[in-house]
Amino acid sequence: MDISLKGRNALVGGATQGIGAAIALELAELGANVTLVGRDGDRTRALAATLPVRSSQSHGVLVVDMSDTNALDATLKAHLTHHGVDILINNTGGPAPGPAHQAEVAAFESAFRLHVLAFQTMVRAVVPGMKQRGHGRIINIISTSVKQPLPNLGVSNTIRGAVANWAKTLANELGPHGITVNNVLPGATATERLTAIIRNKAQATERSEASIAEEMQMEIPLRRFAQAGEIANAVAFLCGPSGGYINGVNLPVDGGRTACL
Repeated sequence: MDISLKGRNALVGGATQGIGAAIALELAELGANVTLVGRDGDRTRALAATLPVRSSQSHGVLVVDMSDTNALDATLKAHLTHHGVDILINNTGGPAPGPAHQAEVAAFESAFRLHVLAFQTMVRAVVPGMKQRGHGRIINIISTSVKQPLPNLGVSNTIRGAVANWAKTLANELGPHGITVNNVLPGATATERLTAIIRNKAQATERSEASIAEEMQMEIPLRRFAQAGEIANAVAFLCGPSGGYINGVNLPVDGGRTACL
């Protein structure tokens, strides 16, 4: 099975921590040149310095707030004058929890900008080069909520669904150019975001964080949370030659938690 990414250039959003950082590490392990996108310059540069270079790669950093789409567009255009992008990982932090019917309109607007509009900005920047080369991989890190809405994540459920349908549309449009577009749907993953969700739920219900975590794990057939590297493994397969005929799918990596197919 060929999963080598040697010679490929990858652009990874939200790469300063959690799943984004794990994806950046895995792609670099497989030989890709990785450019990290993050708004915290110190953290992003520190992570870039730890990425492996066993295939004589060159890694880079773009420091920008993805919700500022004008700045994002300008940053990407400057980067692309000197670098091509073969692999785009659209990833960013999730919206705050809470019921949909209580969410402020501003919360939906903010999430739409950070996810749909930022991802669209990234795609518009990299797709012309992918078309010229007749090859590209676009992978969006979203959520299992596109298959089964999650309780108390009203804004996230809504915006993730928009991203999923946008991505399927892109898969149909870009497939003839040798560009695949897929969504990876992480389940409960041991990251800072999951820790915050558990903490907030414990405070709201006056229960211990340990009991909340145990309850969540019991909903997962594998009875544990995912590690960020396990999400990265799925992403890496879709990026490589062996994943070349997979296009337009929503791939849950959730230990079997999602009840629907």
